[in-house]
Amino acid sequence: MLDFCSDVLQLELPGDDMATLRNVLDEHFAPSDAIISRDFIRVPDLFVSDMDSTMIGQECIDELADFADLKPQIAAITERAMQGELDFESALRERVGLLEGLEEEAIYRCLEERVQPTDGAKVLVETLRSKGCRSVLVTGGFHHFADVIATRLGFDRVVGNRLEVVGGKLTGGLAGPITDSSTKKAVLLEELGELGENAHSMGAGDGANDIPMLQASTYGIAYYAKPKAREAANGWVDRGDLTALLKLLEVPETEWVVG
Repeated sequence: MLDFCSDVLQLELPGDDMATLRNVLDEHFAPSDAIISRDFIRVPDLFVSDMDSTMIGQECIDELADFADLKPQIAAITERAMQGELDFESALRERVGLLEGLEEEAIYRCLEERVQPTDGAKVLVETLRSKGCRSVLVTGGFHHFADVIATRLGFDRVVGNRLEVVGGKLTGGLAGPITDSSTKKAVLLEELGELGENAHSMGAGDGANDIPMLQASTYGIAYYAKPKAREAANGWVDRGDLTALLKLLEVPETEWVVG
Protein backbone atom coordinates (compact mmCIF):
# COMPACT_ATOMS: atom_id res chain seq x y z
CA MET A 1 0.00 0.00 0.00
CA LEU A 2 1.30 3.48 -0.80
CA ASP A 3 2.40 5.44 2.26
CA PHE A 4 0.44 8.57 1.33
CA CYS A 5 -2.82 6.76 0.60
CA SER A 6 -3.97 3.48 2.11
CA ASP A 7 -6.57 3.14 -0.67
CA VAL A 8 -3.91 2.52 -3.32
CA LEU A 9 -2.14 -0.78 -3.84
CA GLN A 10 0.94 -0.55 -6.06
CA LEU A 11 2.10 -3.71 -7.81
CA GLU A 12 5.42 -4.14 -9.59
CA LEU A 13 5.46 -7.34 -11.62
CA PRO A 14 7.80 -9.12 -14.04
CA GLY A 15 6.73 -9.86 -17.59
CA ASP A 16 4.83 -7.84 -20.17
CA ASP A 17 1.45 -9.54 -20.54
CA MET A 18 -0.92 -6.64 -19.94
CA ALA A 19 -4.00 -8.56 -21.10
CA THR A 20 -3.48 -11.27 -18.49
CA LEU A 21 -2.81 -8.67 -15.80
CA ARG A 22 -6.06 -6.87 -16.64
CA ASN A 23 -7.97 -10.13 -16.39
CA VAL A 24 -6.44 -10.94 -13.01
CA LEU A 25 -7.21 -7.47 -11.65
CA ASP A 26 -10.80 -7.70 -12.87
CA GLU A 27 -11.21 -11.17 -11.40
CA HIS A 28 -9.86 -10.34 -7.95
CA PHE A 29 -10.38 -6.60 -7.42
CA ALA A 30 -13.44 -5.52 -9.40
CA PRO A 31 -14.82 -2.94 -9.18
CA SER A 32 -11.53 -1.07 -9.10
CA ASP A 33 -9.72 2.05 -10.25
CA ALA A 34 -6.36 1.35 -11.87
CA ILE A 35 -3.58 2.42 -14.20
CA ILE A 36 -1.32 -0.16 -15.83
CA SER A 37 2.03 1.18 -17.03
CA ARG A 38 5.32 -0.25 -18.21
CA ASP A 39 7.15 2.71 -16.64
CA PHE A 40 6.90 4.54 -13.33
CA ILE A 41 3.63 6.48 -13.13
CA ARG A 42 3.86 10.24 -12.80
CA VAL A 43 1.68 13.32 -13.19
CA PRO A 44 1.13 13.88 -16.92
CA ASP A 45 2.12 17.00 -18.82
CA LEU A 46 -1.13 16.92 -20.81
CA PHE A 47 -4.67 15.89 -19.92
CA VAL A 48 -7.21 15.51 -22.74
CA SER A 49 -10.75 14.56 -21.80
CA ASP A 50 -14.13 13.83 -23.27
CA MET A 51 -17.00 15.85 -21.80
CA ASP A 52 -20.33 13.99 -21.79
CA SER A 53 -20.54 11.23 -19.15
CA THR A 54 -16.91 11.92 -18.23
CA MET A 55 -16.38 15.52 -17.08
CA ILE A 56 -20.14 15.94 -16.70
CA GLY A 57 -22.67 13.33 -15.65
CA GLN A 58 -25.00 13.79 -18.59
CA GLU A 59 -25.18 13.42 -22.38
CA CYS A 60 -25.98 16.99 -23.38
CA ILE A 61 -27.80 16.16 -26.58
CA ASP A 62 -30.08 13.76 -24.71
CA GLU A 63 -30.95 16.41 -22.13
CA LEU A 64 -31.47 19.01 -24.85
CA ALA A 65 -33.76 16.60 -26.67
CA ASP A 66 -35.92 16.45 -23.56
CA PHE A 67 -36.82 20.08 -24.12
CA ALA A 68 -38.07 19.11 -27.58
CA ASP A 69 -39.93 16.01 -26.33
CA LEU A 70 -37.55 13.85 -28.37
CA LYS A 71 -35.42 12.31 -25.64
CA PRO A 72 -36.32 8.61 -26.22
CA GLN A 73 -35.58 8.82 -29.95
CA ILE A 74 -32.31 10.70 -29.55
CA ALA A 75 -31.12 8.75 -26.49
CA ALA A 76 -31.49 5.49 -28.40
CA ILE A 77 -29.26 6.80 -31.19
CA THR A 78 -26.74 8.10 -28.63
CA GLU A 79 -26.49 4.73 -26.90
CA ARG A 80 -25.89 2.86 -30.16
CA ALA A 81 -23.20 5.36 -31.16
CA MET A 82 -21.48 5.07 -27.75
CA GLN A 83 -21.46 1.29 -28.07
CA GLY A 84 -19.78 1.62 -31.47
CA GLU A 85 -22.78 0.27 -33.36
CA LEU A 86 -23.29 3.43 -35.46
CA ASP A 87 -20.95 5.69 -37.39
CA PHE A 88 -20.39 8.72 -35.15
CA GLU A 89 -20.87 11.46 -37.75
CA SER A 90 -24.05 9.94 -39.17
CA ALA A 91 -25.47 9.45 -35.69
CA LEU A 92 -24.57 13.03 -34.72
CA ARG A 93 -26.16 14.58 -37.80
CA GLU A 94 -29.27 12.43 -37.36
CA ARG A 95 -29.71 13.54 -33.75
CA VAL A 96 -29.02 17.21 -34.44
CA GLY A 97 -31.47 17.13 -37.33
CA LEU A 98 -34.25 16.13 -34.92
CA LEU A 99 -33.62 19.35 -32.97
CA GLU A 100 -34.54 21.64 -35.86
CA GLY A 101 -36.62 24.60 -34.68
CA LEU A 102 -35.63 24.37 -31.01
CA GLU A 103 -35.06 27.78 -29.43
CA GLU A 104 -31.42 28.57 -28.66
CA GLU A 105 -32.57 29.68 -25.22
CA ALA A 106 -33.38 26.03 -24.46
CA ILE A 107 -29.67 25.26 -24.59
CA TYR A 108 -28.90 27.72 -21.81
CA ARG A 109 -31.84 26.52 -19.73
CA CYS A 110 -30.69 22.94 -20.18
CA LEU A 111 -27.16 23.87 -19.17
CA GLU A 112 -28.26 25.54 -15.96
CA GLU A 113 -31.00 23.10 -15.00
CA ARG A 114 -29.69 19.71 -16.09
CA VAL A 115 -25.91 19.68 -16.55
CA GLN A 116 -23.63 19.08 -13.57
CA PRO A 117 -19.89 18.34 -13.42
CA THR A 118 -18.92 14.81 -12.47
CA ASP A 119 -17.81 14.38 -8.86
CA GLY A 120 -14.15 15.29 -8.56
CA ALA A 121 -13.87 16.86 -12.02
CA LYS A 122 -12.89 20.36 -10.89
CA VAL A 123 -10.50 19.08 -8.23
CA LEU A 124 -8.81 16.85 -10.81
CA VAL A 125 -8.37 19.55 -13.45
CA GLU A 126 -7.31 22.30 -11.05
CA THR A 127 -4.87 20.02 -9.23
CA LEU A 128 -3.31 18.88 -12.49
CA ARG A 129 -2.97 22.54 -13.50
CA SER A 130 -1.19 23.27 -10.21
CA LYS A 131 1.32 20.56 -11.17
CA GLY A 132 1.99 22.14 -14.56
CA CYS A 133 -0.34 19.95 -16.60
CA ARG A 134 -2.20 21.49 -19.56
CA SER A 135 -5.84 20.38 -19.91
CA VAL A 136 -7.94 20.21 -23.07
CA LEU A 137 -11.65 19.37 -23.30
CA VAL A 138 -12.38 17.59 -26.59
CA THR A 139 -15.97 16.63 -27.17
CA GLY A 140 -18.29 15.28 -29.80
CA GLY A 141 -20.81 17.51 -28.03
CA PHE A 142 -21.33 21.21 -28.53
CA HIS A 143 -19.50 24.44 -27.80
CA HIS A 144 -22.69 25.92 -26.33
CA PHE A 145 -22.17 23.53 -23.40
CA ALA A 146 -18.44 22.80 -23.53
CA ASP A 147 -17.24 26.42 -23.37
CA VAL A 148 -19.13 26.99 -20.12
CA ILE A 149 -18.12 23.65 -18.60
CA ALA A 150 -14.46 24.18 -19.52
CA THR A 151 -14.42 27.57 -17.81
CA ARG A 152 -16.04 26.18 -14.68
CA LEU A 153 -13.60 23.27 -14.42
CA GLY A 154 -10.40 25.05 -15.43
CA PHE A 155 -9.59 23.64 -18.87
CA ASP A 156 -7.13 25.56 -21.04
CA ARG A 157 -8.70 24.75 -24.42
CA VAL A 158 -11.96 23.46 -25.89
CA VAL A 159 -12.54 21.55 -29.12
CA GLY A 160 -16.08 20.54 -30.08
CA ASN A 161 -18.96 20.76 -32.53
CA ARG A 162 -21.01 23.87 -33.22
CA LEU A 163 -24.77 23.89 -33.55
CA GLU A 164 -25.99 26.08 -36.37
CA VAL A 165 -28.33 28.80 -35.12
CA VAL A 166 -30.35 31.19 -37.30
CA GLY A 167 -32.81 33.69 -35.88
CA GLY A 168 -32.43 32.31 -32.38
CA LYS A 169 -33.41 28.77 -33.40
CA LEU A 170 -31.49 25.60 -34.22
CA THR A 171 -31.52 24.81 -37.93
CA GLY A 172 -30.94 21.11 -37.41
CA GLY A 173 -27.45 21.43 -38.87
CA LEU A 174 -23.88 21.89 -37.70
CA ALA A 175 -21.51 24.77 -38.41
CA GLY A 176 -17.92 23.89 -39.28
CA PRO A 177 -16.02 20.58 -39.23
CA ILE A 178 -17.09 17.58 -37.18
CA THR A 179 -15.23 16.73 -33.98
CA ASP A 180 -15.09 12.94 -33.94
CA SER A 181 -12.78 10.17 -32.76
CA SER A 182 -10.03 11.10 -35.21
CA THR A 183 -10.19 14.73 -34.07
CA LYS A 184 -9.79 13.72 -30.43
CA LYS A 185 -6.66 11.73 -31.22
CA ALA A 186 -5.30 14.48 -33.49
CA VAL A 187 -5.75 17.12 -30.79
CA LEU A 188 -3.94 14.97 -28.26
CA LEU A 189 -1.01 14.35 -30.61
CA GLU A 190 -0.88 18.02 -31.65
CA GLU A 191 -0.77 19.22 -28.06
CA LEU A 192 1.70 16.52 -27.08
CA GLY A 193 3.99 17.47 -29.95
CA GLU A 194 4.25 21.00 -28.62
CA LEU A 195 5.33 19.74 -25.20
CA GLY A 196 8.32 17.71 -26.40
CA GLU A 197 9.13 14.06 -26.95
CA ASN A 198 9.37 13.13 -23.28
CA ALA A 199 5.96 14.53 -22.37
CA HIS A 200 3.39 12.20 -20.82
CA SER A 201 -0.31 12.39 -21.59
CA MET A 202 -3.49 11.22 -19.92
CA GLY A 203 -6.74 10.82 -21.84
CA ALA A 204 -10.15 10.15 -20.35
CA GLY A 205 -13.41 9.07 -21.93
CA ASP A 206 -16.22 6.56 -21.82
CA GLY A 207 -17.37 5.73 -25.33
CA ALA A 208 -16.31 4.18 -28.63
CA ASN A 209 -15.38 7.54 -30.15
CA ASP A 210 -12.80 8.02 -27.37
CA ILE A 211 -10.87 4.84 -28.21
CA PRO A 212 -8.21 6.31 -30.57
CA MET A 213 -7.48 9.06 -28.03
CA LEU A 214 -7.23 6.58 -25.17
CA GLN A 215 -4.91 4.32 -27.13
CA ALA A 216 -2.65 7.26 -28.07
CA SER A 217 -2.35 8.43 -24.45
CA THR A 218 0.40 7.40 -22.07
CA TYR A 219 -2.40 6.73 -19.60
CA GLY A 220 -5.73 6.07 -21.30
CA ILE A 221 -8.48 6.19 -18.67
CA ALA A 222 -11.86 4.59 -19.27
CA TYR A 223 -14.27 6.36 -16.92
CA TYR A 224 -17.27 4.11 -16.10
CA ALA A 225 -16.93 3.23 -19.75
CA LYS A 226 -18.68 1.17 -22.36
CA PRO A 227 -17.05 -2.27 -22.80
CA LYS A 228 -15.18 -1.45 -26.02
CA ALA A 229 -13.65 1.70 -24.55
CA ARG A 230 -12.65 -0.03 -21.32
CA GLU A 231 -10.99 -2.85 -23.23
CA ALA A 232 -8.96 -0.33 -25.27
CA ALA A 233 -7.68 1.60 -22.24
CA ASN A 234 -4.74 0.90 -19.94
CA GLY A 235 -6.48 2.55 -17.02
CA TRP A 236 -10.00 2.76 -15.68
CA VAL A 237 -12.25 4.21 -13.01
CA ASP A 238 -15.06 1.80 -12.09
CA ARG A 239 -15.30 2.50 -8.36
CA GLY A 240 -14.50 6.06 -7.26
CA ASP A 241 -14.91 9.55 -8.66
CA LEU A 242 -12.40 11.47 -10.76
CA THR A 243 -10.17 12.22 -7.77
CA ALA A 244 -9.26 8.52 -7.88
CA LEU A 245 -6.92 9.51 -10.71
CA LEU A 246 -5.02 11.85 -8.39
CA LYS A 247 -4.52 8.98 -5.96
CA LEU A 248 -3.31 6.71 -8.77
CA LEU A 249 -0.91 9.46 -9.90
CA GLU A 250 0.41 9.56 -6.32
CA VAL A 251 -0.71 13.12 -5.61
CA PRO A 252 -1.28 13.44 -1.83
CA GLU A 253 -4.68 14.78 -0.83
CA THR A 254 -2.94 17.63 0.99
CA GLU A 255 -1.88 18.91 -2.45
CA TRP A 256 -5.31 18.75 -4.07
CA VAL A 257 -6.79 22.07 -5.17
CA VAL A 258 -10.24 22.20 -3.60
CA GLY A 259 -12.78 25.01 -3.87
